[in-house]
Amino acid sequence: MKIQIGNKTIGKNSRCFIVAEMSGNHNGDIDQAIRILYEAKEIGVDAVKLQTYTADSITMKLDSKDFLLADQSPWSEYKTLWDLYNKASTPPEWHERLFYEAKKIGLEIFSTPFDESSVDLLDQLGVSAFKIASPEISHIPLIKKAAMTNKPIILSAGVANDEDIKLALQTINENSADPKIALLQCNSAYPSPYEDSNLKTISNIEEKYGVIPGFSDHTMGIHCAIGSVALGSKILEKHLCLDGDETVDSFFSLTPDLFKKMIVQIRELEDAMGSISYDISPSAMGSIKGRRSLYVSKNIKAGETLSSENIKCVRPSYGLHPKYYDYILGKQANVDLMRGDRLSLKDLDD
Repeated sequence: MKIQIGNKTIGKNSRCFIVAEMSGNHNGDIDQAIRILYEAKEIGVDAVKLQTYTADSITMKLDSKDFLLADQSPWSEYKTLWDLYNKASTPPEWHERLFYEAKKIGLEIFSTPFDESSVDLLDQLGVSAFKIASPEISHIPLIKKAAMTNKPIILSAGVANDEDIKLALQTINENSADPKIALLQCNSAYPSPYEDSNLKTISNIEEKYGVIPGFSDHTMGIHCAIGSVALGSKILEKHLCLDGDETVDSFFSLTPDLFKKMIVQIRELEDAMGSISYDISPSAMGSIKGRRSLYVSKNIKAGETLSSENIKCVRPSYGLHPKYYDYILGKQANVDLMRGDRLSLKDLDD
C-alpha cells in the first residue's frame, strides 16, 4: 500500500514522513502559530499538523464530576475538560491563514478534525489528509465523514484495542472509494512511559492490518522516535514547540534544535539501513587487504617441504587464500622462496 500526502509518497520503500504536531503550542496566539510553521520548515519536517476543534465541539462546559480533570492529570490546573480544550484549541478562523502561510513557504499542512463540521472546514481548505486522534477511534460518525472525502486517513491507536482498530478500518473501507490508511502505534499518556511504548508493534502493523505503519510519539526525548524508524515506521508524529515557551503541551514537546537533531539522526539511520545485501560494500573494498592470506615466513629452498615453520597466515590478503593452508602442508617448493613472498600454488610441486 502507498498513500500520497502533498508531494510525498509514503510506502514500504519510502523514507519516514516526519510530522510536527503543533497542538496547543501556539499558546492562543496566531503569530506564534505562524512562527512554529516557519521553524518547522527551517528544521526540515515533512509536514505540520494542526488540531481542529473548539471546546464546545469536543465537550460541554460543565464542572460536574464527569467533566473535571483528574488530580493526577498533567493538565489538572485547568480544572475542567472545557477549560483545557478552550486553552489548547486552534480556532477555526485561524485555519485559512495558517494553510496560506504554510503553502507560501512550501510546507505541507494537514489536521486532526474532532467533529464532522471540522472535516468540512478542512476539506474546503484542500487538506491533503486527515488524522484521527487516539480518543476519536470510537467516533464512527467522524471516521465515516472523513472516509467519504476519499483522502488518506491516519489513525492513532493510543486508546484502542484490536476490536476498535478493526471497526475503524472497516468504517473507512466501507465509506471510501479509494481507502488509503496509516495506523500509528501510540500510547496516550503524557509523557508516555518508555516501558508502555511497545515499539515492536510497529513491525507487525502492516502484516496484521494491511496498512502503512507509523508512530505517534509522546515519550520524552528522541530515541524512541528514532528507534521506531528502524522498526518500520513510515509516518512519525512528534510535538513541536518554540524555545522557552510554556504551553499546554510544552512539557513533552521538542524544541526546534532537538527536533532537527531527531530528523538528522533519522535520515542517517535510514541511510545506514540500506537494503539486504551480503556483498562487500564499495566503501569496504579498500579494506579487503586487511584479510589474511598465506605468506612465506622463512626462506625456502627449491625442493624443501612447506611446514608451519616456514609459511604463515597473515595480513594482507595478496597471498594464497587461507583455505589452502592444510592442503599445502607437506608439499615441496619448486622454486626458491624468500621470507615475505606471497605464496602461490604454482610455486609448489604437484
